[in-house]
Amino acid sequence: MKTVRAMVLVSSDPQSLLNGAEQVYQQLQSEIAAFGLEDEVSLKMVGDIGRHDAVPMVIIYPEAVIYGPVKPEDVHHLVEEHLYKGRVAAELQAPVRELSGRIAWLSARKGTLPAEKRVVLRRAGIIDPTSIEEYIIHDGYSALGTVLGEMQPSQVIDVVKKSGLRGRGGAGFPTGTKWGFVAGTKSEKKYVVCNADESEPGTFKDRLILEGDPHSILEAMAIAGYSVGADEGFIYVRGEYTLAQERLHHAITQAEEMGFLGENIFGTGFNFKIHIHSGAGAYICGEETALIESIEGKPGLPRSRPPFPTTHGLWGKPTLVNNVETLANVPPIIQYGPEWYGTLGTPSSPGTKVYTIMGHVNKTGVIEVPMGITLREVIAIYAGGMKPGSSFKLAQTGGSSGSVIPASLQDTPMDFDAYSRAGVSLGSGALLICDEDTCVVDLGRVLINFFRNESCGKCSPCRIGTQRSYEIMESIANGNAKLEDLQTLINLADSMNEVSNCGLGQTAGTPIRDILKYFRAEVEAHIRLHVCPTGVCEIKIPV
Repeated sequence: MKTVRAMVLVSSDPQSLLNGAEQVYQQLQSEIAAFGLEDEVSLKMVGDIGRHDAVPMVIIYPEAVIYGPVKPEDVHHLVEEHLYKGRVAAELQAPVRELSGRIAWLSARKGTLPAEKRVVLRRAGIIDPTSIEEYIIHDGYSALGTVLGEMQPSQVIDVVKKSGLRGRGGAGFPTGTKWGFVAGTKSEKKYVVCNADESEPGTFKDRLILEGDPHSILEAMAIAGYSVGADEGFIYVRGEYTLAQERLHHAITQAEEMGFLGENIFGTGFNFKIHIHSGAGAYICGEETALIESIEGKPGLPRSRPPFPTTHGLWGKPTLVNNVETLANVPPIIQYGPEWYGTLGTPSSPGTKVYTIMGHVNKTGVIEVPMGITLREVIAIYAGGMKPGSSFKLAQTGGSSGSVIPASLQDTPMDFDAYSRAGVSLGSGALLICDEDTCVVDLGRVLINFFRNESCGKCSPCRIGTQRSYEIMESIANGNAKLEDLQTLINLADSMNEVSNCGLGQTAGTPIRDILKYFRAEVEAHIRLHVCPTGVCEIKIPV
């Protein structure tokens, strides 16, 4: 790559593209040429940079100044002021000015936020996701080369086990152990499946990885395939993620042309091919066995277990299913070692976690921080605190099926074991932050309504339990419920958890159970006093 004095990055996530990012990029090309700066300035489009409050964004280095939202008509002034005259075009700076000069995921170029450490998103927002050359320059496929050239499959699995990596899809199951199960099952054919369905409301962390660094997933899947004895893989992508699918298809073509995928990779005799499978919008297909059924061309309904996919998965063959974020951790673990990985996070939950932040906070977006950070720190440091005049009431982790976290638990370390001991779950990483004007009854009603609509209906506990739970929550919101209905809700949640066929039904009652545990007085006010303390619910006072 040529040496330049300035690097200009243009965000190209779906929202940025919708807001005219391509036109801004083209105008930048024209203006840079007009000022005779082609040999001095590097211009490229990059993936999602993690913030959506001022897109499309233009970031200029080495000063790390963020401009946005930038319109094509702003470009002439921007180029003239910053790139030609060498001064910040203050009137075009993004409203999140405190981030200028503090881009956490470019710590090698400029300062960092207090605790953010990017591992899986380390390239997202830096490289051109459509360029395999840029991926290679940033150590891309070096981990695959190490694995195929220097390690036996069992050694790779041992490294993953030693790292302590746990599944980032929500369950937190030890990744190396799962790989060991598939590797230990004898079969002439095995598969690796990347679960990129990501249909949990409010979760879009995997999309950022796929759009911003698609080759990292291809490399990780090839490493996984070599380790467990598979020669074929599938990426099951959420149907709405059209940009991610385009970039994955392009990345696969590039990797095959350069010999990183396909036949006889690196001349080692190892073969690995990857296919893309687009989902059809069913939430249930985020469950691994329903996902497998969908890939096979069947209705996306979960299978009864056992047997598990590790022994009887895709087309009855041993299948390794890992979430996008989980896989994205693998190449850096190979590259830097399990000991390095153990320096991040907590002893029981090493590494980092990607969170999407939403709700009543000053800054929404995506962060990647070491496991073990607290909710209070996330809100205060990365979300910029609660919105003016509001105070923290609760947070929900992991989308609709996640736990409801009260203010009393906001100093609990956010790792799998600490949250489990506190009686809550970490989930997939979506953080919905709610203030004191949030009605827990209304929240519970919305969540259980989602589950009753998304239930596949295959098993009675989920099909009937979600419907009955919704009816009770509706009656509470209307002021027509009885106190004994609360015990019925608990019984329904327990029954769904114990006997539902899959994770959807098993976790559907989690938010309701947490609401009754931590906010029962507010729920009872709807029943006893026919009052919604927040004024959200339209209580119908009995005559």
